[in-house]
Amino acid sequence: MAEMSTLCTFLFSLLLFASQPLILPTAADGRWQLLQKSIGISSMHMQLLKNDRVVMYDRTDFGPSTLPLASGKCHNDPTNTAVQVDCTAHSVEYDVLSNKFRALTVQSNVWCSSGGVMPDGKLVQTGGFSDGELRVRVFSPCESCDWHETPNGLAAKRWYATNHVLPDGRQIVVGGREQFNYEFVPKNIAADMFKLHFLSETNEQGVENNLYPFVFLNVDGNLFIFANNRAILLDYVNNKVVKTYPKIPGGEPRSYPSTGSAVLLPLKNLIAATIQAEVLVCGGAPKGSFVQALQGKFVKALDTCARISITDPKPKWVLETMPLARVMGDMVLLPNGKVLVINGARSGSAGWDLGRDPVLNPALYMPDNEIESRFKILNPTNIPRMYHSTAVLLRDGRVLVGGSNPHAYYNFTGVLYPTELSLEAFYPGYLDAKFNNLRPTIVAPKSMSGIRYSKKLKIQVVITGEVTLNLLSVTMVSPAFNTHSFSMNQRLLVLGNDKVMASGKSTYKIEVMTPGSGNLAPAGFYLLFVVHQDIPSQGIWVHLK
Repeated sequence: MAEMSTLCTFLFSLLLFASQPLILPTAADGRWQLLQKSIGISSMHMQLLKNDRVVMYDRTDFGPSTLPLASGKCHNDPTNTAVQVDCTAHSVEYDVLSNKFRALTVQSNVWCSSGGVMPDGKLVQTGGFSDGELRVRVFSPCESCDWHETPNGLAAKRWYATNHVLPDGRQIVVGGREQFNYEFVPKNIAADMFKLHFLSETNEQGVENNLYPFVFLNVDGNLFIFANNRAILLDYVNNKVVKTYPKIPGGEPRSYPSTGSAVLLPLKNLIAATIQAEVLVCGGAPKGSFVQALQGKFVKALDTCARISITDPKPKWVLETMPLARVMGDMVLLPNGKVLVINGARSGSAGWDLGRDPVLNPALYMPDNEIESRFKILNPTNIPRMYHSTAVLLRDGRVLVGGSNPHAYYNFTGVLYPTELSLEAFYPGYLDAKFNNLRPTIVAPKSMSGIRYSKKLKIQVVITGEVTLNLLSVTMVSPAFNTHSFSMNQRLLVLGNDKVMASGKSTYKIEVMTPGSGNLAPAGFYLLFVVHQDIPSQGIWVHLK
């Protein structure tokens, strides 16, 4: 079935951009840059780590990739229908600074798996297909590290599941094909699995439409879980549904394979007695699209978004119209609080060869604008990014884009949309040179500084142009695990500016309060940005403990 961031900063900037290919300017907002014509694999899953390297992988039963493993390393699987002994890579580590990559070794099938970064910065990845469905894999960010696998790290087979990092440092793993339950990694001491009837209730026989559920940690510590066309608030500690949200108006499915995307909008006013949390769900495919695509009829994707305040006593979905219909799109939180909607198709469904009419133009969603003026169409790429495409935010403010394989195997010729092995970067408009005098440069603290909850944080920046003090703010972004149109653990917190002082020529000190608890921001590594008039600095890595 179809599956579905002074001098160091300045030198860093020089190093980063000197290592990149030439960019051709365009008149439209945003620009594109081809980073690598081929990394040897199709980037189906993607995660940025604290060392500015991105781990990517596809699947081990695609057949041989174009990137060989080190001598003597092979993947052995007698059940593999493509090749039983495969000595090519199906995972890579991409170094953002050098624009280079190296092969990594996975020994089990990571296809359609899930993951997230633990508080110590290690990537924990769970599940997959066939010999990978019970696996837990760990990747530590270091110069020569590789995957370490635990064969029975999961209590249940997980394929198309969703992970979320919790305030206590564990990850919850929710759902997956034929798994109407959740568990924890590391394994929970009290029990292995907990039933979640909501997942069986949102399952459509023969189609599902509830895979890769959208999961967000609410500000009260409970989990907002969305599947198909509706959502609940789950007290995972007591295995109790504490709130049931209304169905999205129109009732159209938004989960895999009717794949839309979702994002928790920026969290603001973090010291207020009541903090509002909003979720935005965009795109997808009308009910029946998957079955019709199997029959050769490709139905137009949904052009609507639905937005809801999940903290309201009586929450209601509010529908908005996107300028472009989109299925299999990705949503990336930008450092200034805007949302980039990217990748996808105009018609069809997720699944092998079931999407048509690639959407080449990203769109920018501006959540603080009035409802009918929130979208803006941006400059297009020339590479279709459809099923199995990915996108993640980088520390310099670019968005790394890769993947797209609508086929059961690697296919480069004789198909509408060839398997895509390339990597691109999208430069949002805020990276245009005309904004350089408004762009903050963070002088202090140094990268990798440790920060604590509910503490004052002082940040020093240089801005060469005229500064509007009330338009200076600080944001923190949690790098996400992206696959199948959903960015797990994606989160942006607006720390604001409690106090801003000029401290010399073009130098300013900003004082902010860090988040108050793990419910707002689970411990771990975050990208911290200073934003001036919507123009972000390069980020620095901070470790929230």
